[in-house]
Formats: sequence, C-alpha cells, structure tokens
Amino acid sequence: MSLSSVCRRAAAVTAGAVALTIGLALPALAHVSINPGTAEQGGFTKVAFRVPNERDNASTEKVEVEFPTDHPLPFVSVKPVPGWDVKVVTGKLPKPVTTEYGEITEAVTKVTWSGGKIGPSQFQEFEVSMGMLPKDTDQLAFPTTQTYTGGEVVKWADAPKADGSEADHPVPVLKLTPAAGGAGPYGRHARCLRV
Repeated sequence: MSLSSVCRRAAAVTAGAVALTIGLALPALAHVSINPGTAEQGGFTKVAFRVPNERDNASTEKVEVEFPTDHPLPFVSVKPVPGWDVKVVTGKLPKPVTTEYGEITEAVTKVTWSGGKIGPSQFQEFEVSMGMLPKDTDQLAFPTTQTYTGGEVVKWADAPKADGSEADHPVPVLKLTPAAGGAGPYGRHARCLRV
C-alpha cells in the first residue's frame, strides 16, 4: 500500500471518528444551557442563556427564564438583545431570606424575552449579570420555557434522572464553586450594584 493510500485511509478514519463524535454530541448541544456553566459562590457573575432553535419548520419567538426563590438573587441586570423586548419581573418571595446584606423579601423571579426570532439551525444568547450568588448551595436551577411560532411550548425543567443520566428536557443549571479569594469579582463595591 502506498504512502498516499495510507494517508487517505487515515484521513477517512479520522473524519469518520470526528463525525461520530459530533453526531453523539449534538443532542446535548441542542438543549437550553447556561454559559459559562460555573461561577463562584458569594460573588457576581455574567452568564448567557444559550437557546437553540430545535425545529425545522418554526422559529423561537419567546424565552422565559425563572429565577430561584429559595436562593434569591437581589442584583440582576440584563443586556439588551437587538430585536427582542425584555421584561424583568420582581416579586415577593414565599418567605424572607436572610443574607449578609440583610433580609431579602423580594427579588427577580422571571425574565422574559419576546418579539424576536431564532430561526431553524440558529441559536441566540441572552446575557444576564447577577449576584450575590449564595454560599450555601452548590447549584442554581433556572427552569426555562421556549415558545415557537407554531404555538409549541417546550419546558426545560426536568431534573437529572435517578440513574444520573440526562433528562429529555434538562433544566439549565449554574454550578457554584467555593470562592478562590473571598470577595468575588466586584469585591467590596458589590453593594453599590443594585439594579
């Protein structure tokens, strides 16, 4: 077998392996997710809710993200997305939460983006700055509802399955890790950033 034949065969095997890997990864990539998926406890973070359009015959026209009320985030701001309207809903918490900055009785409970379009084979990122992140939990869940132009509604709110495998519509989760240096990215001035 010539050297060029060996190279062609190796390239074909590599391409096949890459295609197989991409094919296996696609279902996970198609879910609504948070990017980056981790942040430090006690600080502020900026994340993007990444929303792919999973339909060939409809566009995504509305995205609703529910914020945790058991670990409320008192400081939340959103980055404008051209072509989309955003509504930030603040509500009373089921019960007050005591933090190092005092008692929190209301916080952002939902953010809704509407009026835009995410077409087939497209995705959109919706950026949010938030904090102070709690120190007494290792993750925050953000149940998300995706509405399509045909009227279909998909709820991304399923917890992981008992066997540890991924659910059909997994809830977007932000994993929280212990702070490396203590004060978080905005340091002592975080109190001044109330929205």
